[in-house]
This record gives sequence, structure tokens and C-alpha cells, in this order.
Amino acid sequence: MLLPPSITSTTASAAANAVLNGLSLCKTLSQIKQLHAHILRTVFDNRLNTFLFSLSSSSSSISLTYALSVFSSIPSPPESVVFNPLLRNLSRSGEFRATILFYQRIRHVGCRLDQFSFPPILKSASKVSALFQGMELHGVALKIATLSDPFVETGVMDMYASCGRIIDARKVFDEMSQRDVVTWNTMIERYCRFGLVDEAFKLFEEMKDSNVMPDEMILCNIVSACGRTGNTRYNRAIYEFLKENDVRLDTHLLTSLVTMYAGAGCMDMAMEFYTKMSVRSLFVSTAMVSRFAKAGRLEEARDVFDQMEKKDLVCWTTMISGYAESDRPQEALRVFEEMLRSGVKPDEIAMCSVVSACANLGALDKAKWIHDYIGLNGLESSLAMSNALINMYAKCGGLDAARDVFEKMETKNVVSWSSMINAFSIHGEANEALTLFARMKQENVEPNEVTFVGVLYGCSHGGLVEEGKKMFASMTDEYNITPKLEHYGCMVDLFGRANRLREALEVIESMPMEPNVVIWGSLMSACRVNGELELGEVAAKHILELEPDHDGALVLMSNIYAREQRWDDVRKIRLVMEEKNVFKEKGLSRIDLNGKSHEFLIGDKRHEQSDDIYAKLEEVVSKLKLVGYVPDSCSVLVDV
Repeated sequence: MLLPPSITSTTASAAANAVLNGLSLCKTLSQIKQLHAHILRTVFDNRLNTFLFSLSSSSSSISLTYALSVFSSIPSPPESVVFNPLLRNLSRSGEFRATILFYQRIRHVGCRLDQFSFPPILKSASKVSALFQGMELHGVALKIATLSDPFVETGVMDMYASCGRIIDARKVFDEMSQRDVVTWNTMIERYCRFGLVDEAFKLFEEMKDSNVMPDEMILCNIVSACGRTGNTRYNRAIYEFLKENDVRLDTHLLTSLVTMYAGAGCMDMAMEFYTKMSVRSLFVSTAMVSRFAKAGRLEEARDVFDQMEKKDLVCWTTMISGYAESDRPQEALRVFEEMLRSGVKPDEIAMCSVVSACANLGALDKAKWIHDYIGLNGLESSLAMSNALINMYAKCGGLDAARDVFEKMETKNVVSWSSMINAFSIHGEANEALTLFARMKQENVEPNEVTFVGVLYGCSHGGLVEEGKKMFASMTDEYNITPKLEHYGCMVDLFGRANRLREALEVIESMPMEPNVVIWGSLMSACRVNGELELGEVAAKHILELEPDHDGALVLMSNIYAREQRWDDVRKIRLVMEEKNVFKEKGLSRIDLNGKSHEFLIGDKRHEQSDDIYAKLEEVVSKLKLVGYVPDSCSVLVDV
């Protein structure tokens, strides 16, 4: 670009005009800087700096810092200078503190502001929570009569809300002369951000009554907020509003609706909106799988899962844990195998679900394979994984493997100790459990409620009555742990197995909470085994008060009455069982052989080798009878 020729004093005015014309043609910062340098060397005319500032501040391609530098060189900016473009560009570029500082400079030199000046300054005050400057802006807007402008009012309202002054924001909102959909959305969104969902929903209702139709953004905000509360009344109201007004549902709103209804457990509503989504994100689909699984609707969870074109690790883990937590371990492990075939590698969280499923399955061969996989893929180092492996081996009958995992752990927490104690207990190794508990104390690890459940369970199954009594007393005396139902249940079982039934009853009567079906059932079972029919009848009656359809209690009552030849009472019990379609629950056993699980019900002949199995069973029973075995038929309904 050609520069104007050298300027003399006689032609200064003409030169200034020439530079002004040159400035009007500038398109880049480099061109402006060339003319600026020429002005500083040859021409002094305040009009040039003013025009230079206006040009540089209004162009998005020019440096905002340069514009501020030019402004600072103007000793007394004339009223004709327009600051709004620079305020707007500063705010849009994220220079919020610079915007506020520039506003203060404008105020200092006495330049004028108008209604277009306030929105970018208020926005900046909101972003940096500059309450003091925001309150000053509120006062200035009132003073120069621009507060009636809806954009200024909305900016003031949002400023107060952003600075934590939600009540002041509502006051501004209530005093506004007119409110558009943006104003309503701003106030509702701020209520939601503060967790004031009730207030947000009330304002949403006011908005509808004022004949302002909420847009997708407002609905997304209110739906997301209601989803966090789980309030079914709000969920229903939103559903009805959408239906009545035939609201257009975009992807964002559909995502919010599916997330809200799924989170609240309203899976039918969630599915209704999910099916309307033309594009289903991985996040939404995974949420549907998770919530269906948590609701126990595994088939529907699997349908959504199978329809997903792409699945990430989180999605696979969700499906695996859904099956594992619903006591369907075989399906969980099948999904895990599918995941491996698809090329997705599990992480520690996924493997914890797999380990849990294997623990519920009780298959030791499968447990060893999973442990090997974890070791080969470097997933065994965490404390949580080691604890899960101990639990898995304990439930799969691998006590030595559980002990090996425990002893190799470099760091152990109370969960580790409790898991190993429980492993010993469920395998009948009560003395080992007590020895480990003593070792735990020596290493200054504080036992918790779960630890004592394991210890008491071991004492119960090992017949260690006195040790169990001491442990139970130490909970409160030594560790200040208040016994819960599980601990009382263990004590009832402890005395029941030792045929100290009156002491078991005393434990029940001393409980600070109401005994449940499990505790009364433990006493009833002990009475049945030990032939204490009178006390067994008392326990059975308590069970039936809590659970009228309890098959075990009804069968025991019927058999007790039959033995005492109380046939009218027997008929009443049988009639109740027939009317309520109650049958003695069939026993189930499962065995794992060569990587395959085999399940058997009583009288089951579905197995392909059932003839051979029953022949072998007859042979075993015959040999048992020869040594004095008599089957216990107390739990079998007496045929009368």
C-alpha cells in the first residue's frame, strides 16, 4: 500500500483528510499499523485516532488489544466515538475481565453508554461473577433509563443469578415489563442450576399460563432438572404437556426425555421416546440397557443391547453386570465371551462384574480360567480385584486358591480380611476363621459389621457356641458396633444348631428391632431338626404373619397337625395352600463338569443321562440304608 507524501504544516488538514480516506480502505491489521505509524510521525489530528479506534474495534479480524491501545492514546474521546462494537467483540472473544476494565475506562473519561452497551458488559460480569460491578451496572442502567430495555433487563437478571443472588434475579424477573422466551429460559435454567427444581417447575407452569410456548431449550432444562429429582409428578406433567401440545421433539430433547424417564424407572415412557429417536447415541442406549436391567427387565435390556450397531466397553460392562446382579451368571459369562470375540478388551470394572457372575455360578474351572485371564492381562494388581477373587474362589469351593490370593496381596483392607474370614466360615473352617480374626487384630485392622457376620457364621456352622457368644458381645463392648439383623440371625442359628432352642428364642425376644422371616425361619428349621414341634409351631405362625404364602411354614404346620391327628387344622392348611396355589419349593442342585453346568430339580428326568443317574442314586441309597441311614421327611408334605 502506498503511503501519503511528506506532510507540511500548511497542508496538515488536507493530509489528515487523505489519511482518513486511506484508513477507510484498510482491511488488515498490518495496513492499519502502517498508517498509524505514519500518523505518529507526520500528522497530529485527534480525528485520525478516533477513526482508527472505530475501525479497529469494529472489525473481527483486527486485534482487540490493538484497539484498546489506540483508545488509551485518545486524550479526550469525543462523544461521537462508538464503544459498543469493541465491547461486543471483547465479550464474544471471552475477554470478560478486559470488557469490564474497558467499561470502567469509558466511565472514567465520561463517555456515554446506551442500551446496546449493557448486554456485553453484563454478560462479562456474569461470567466472572463480578457482583460489585454488576450492581453498579444495574444502578447506571436505572439512572440513564435503559433498564426498561428487555435485553438489559435479562442481562441484569442473569448477572444476579450467576453471582449467586437468585432472589435478586427473581425480583428483576418479576419487575420486567415484558418477557420473551429467552427471559423465561434464563430464569428457569438458573433455578435448575441452583438445584431449585420445585421453583423451576412452578415457573415453567407460570410460563404456560402466560401463553408463552416453551422452546426445546427450556424443555431440555426442565426435563434434565426433573430427571435429577426423580419426582414422578413432574415427570407425568411433562409427559402430558408434550402429548397435549404435540411438541416437536429434536434429538437433544428426546435424549433428555429418555434419560429422565429411564432414571426415574419409568421404562415404558422412556422406551416410547427412545423408539422415536432417529439417531440413538451410545450414551442413551447404554442408559436404557442399564435401567431395564436394574428394573429386572433383562429381556428388554438385551433387546436394546442387541439393536445397538456399535458397543463400547461401558455398554458391554452394563449388560454383563445386569445379568450378574440379577443372578443370571451364565448369561453374564456368555456376554463376556461375546465381548472378547468382538475385540473389545475388558477393564477392571468389567472384570469385577465377570468375577461376581462366576462367583454366583460356583464353577471352579471357570473361576480358574477367569483368574488366569485377569493375570495375563495385568488386571490383578488392584485391591478391589483381589478382594473379588477371594470371594469368587470362596463361593466356587476353591478355599486354597482364595487363601493363595489373600496371602499374596501386598496391601489388605478390612474387605480383604472379611472376605477371607467369610471364605473359611462357609467352608466350615471355623477355627481358621477365628485364627485369621485374631491375626487381623494383631495387624491393627479394625473389623466392621461384615467381618462379624463372617465370624459368627463360622462359629454357628462349626458348633463353637461359647466363642460365638464372646464375639457377639465384643461387637458392642470392644468395637462399639451395633448388631444388626444379620448378627442376631447368626446367633439364633448358632443356638439352634446346638439344640439350645430356648436361648435362641431369648435372642429373638431381646432384639431391638422386629425379627424378620429369615430369623423366625432359622428357629423353625432348628425346631424341626430337633423335634421341638411346639416351639416350631410358634415360629411358623410368626413366619405366616409376615409372609402368609411361606411354603416351608405351611408344610411344617400341616405336618405338625397331622402328627397330632388334628385333621381339621390339616384340612385348613391344605385348603389355604390350594387356594393360594402354594407348593413346596422344589430343591435344585447344580454340578459343573468339563466346563458345562448341569442342573437338576427333584424328580427331574430331563437330563440325557437321567437313567444312569437314577440307577447310581438307587445304588448309593441302598448302601446308605445298610449302615442305618433314614431319610429326613420332615420337609415333605405328609400324605393324608
